[in-house]
Amino acid sequence: MSRVLVARLDSMGDVLLSGPALRAVANGSRPDGSRPNDVVLLCGPEGASAAEMLPGVTQVHTWACPWIVNPAPPVTDDMTSGLIEFVRSSRIQEAVILTSFHQSPLPLAMLLRLAGVKKITGASTDYAGSLLDVRLKPGEDFPEDQPEAVRALTIAEAGGYVLPNGDDGKLRITSGPDPEGVADGLADEGPYIVVHPGAAAPARAWPALHHAATVELLEAYGHRVVVTGGPGETPLTATVAGPSAMNLGGGTNLRTLAAVLAGAAVVVTGNTGPAHLAAAVGTPVVCLFAPVVPAIRWAPYGVPLELLGDQEAACKNTRARVCPVPGHPCLSSVSPEQVVEAVERLLGGVSSLSTRRKVWKP
Repeated sequence: MSRVLVARLDSMGDVLLSGPALRAVANGSRPDGSRPNDVVLLCGPEGASAAEMLPGVTQVHTWACPWIVNPAPPVTDDMTSGLIEFVRSSRIQEAVILTSFHQSPLPLAMLLRLAGVKKITGASTDYAGSLLDVRLKPGEDFPEDQPEAVRALTIAEAGGYVLPNGDDGKLRITSGPDPEGVADGLADEGPYIVVHPGAAAPARAWPALHHAATVELLEAYGHRVVVTGGPGETPLTATVAGPSAMNLGGGTNLRTLAAVLAGAAVVVTGNTGPAHLAAAVGTPVVCLFAPVVPAIRWAPYGVPLELLGDQEAACKNTRARVCPVPGHPCLSSVSPEQVVEAVERLLGGVSSLSTRRKVWKP
């Protein structure tokens, strides 16, 4: 058994999308029949809590990467030497660097070489010289327009790791108890829909009042609604939940949030980490997706999905964090009624909200 470092240095959602690749490295077979299933996951601070829930990961090491983290920390000798010393002391001989299309594996590959790593696999559009032993050329060796989970798995496969038989390649987290008992209490009261209104970037956020109107509509048509959000989103979740929906904003850690999402019939959210967490627990998603990044790459993967938002809007592929188009039309044009219709489709209910209105009585 050898130790393999797998790097995914950015957000919680990106770390979750690396799950199938990590399982391939941890549990899959190499051509020589060996099974190097001792995996060290190198991730950024935003991805650490998700990394700890991924099957196949033996150890998580957190490092604030200066070319990934925003705002970027300064590059110092202590920062670089600390990572090099960790890799050396961990007896790591091989590394697989997972990146998105706009990231380069080469700076990290340089540090890993200085740490003595013998074999490094990554995808790079730039000439890699001696930094990569296995180099995939995006756009030549694999298409760029594919799900991020598939891209990561393709990189792992190039390094010689394939998923074991019976692994469907979908997102997954390790099962575990809800440490706060929140999800168990919710399940005891019957089915519910989760609405998660927050987003890391304003360009990816559906208006708060649209969310609030959706919650009212869902409740009017007989659904119980649970609103979730992080510690910094409590004013938002209070607005969205209104007087009657359950507001869990700021009240769950990631493990508890995963349990809440796993118990939901459908999750309504934007292009944000919890969308991928919902996919990892197998819950259908209505995703309000701004086209600042391609949906084919970052939409929730491997679960029933309703994708809403104008994917041909002027902000398409800009990677903007703040919407560059006045009025944020790619998402603001989506109505609460359209979201409720999408929820109904995923539930297998009536196909039209107008039909539902005819039969609903207050």
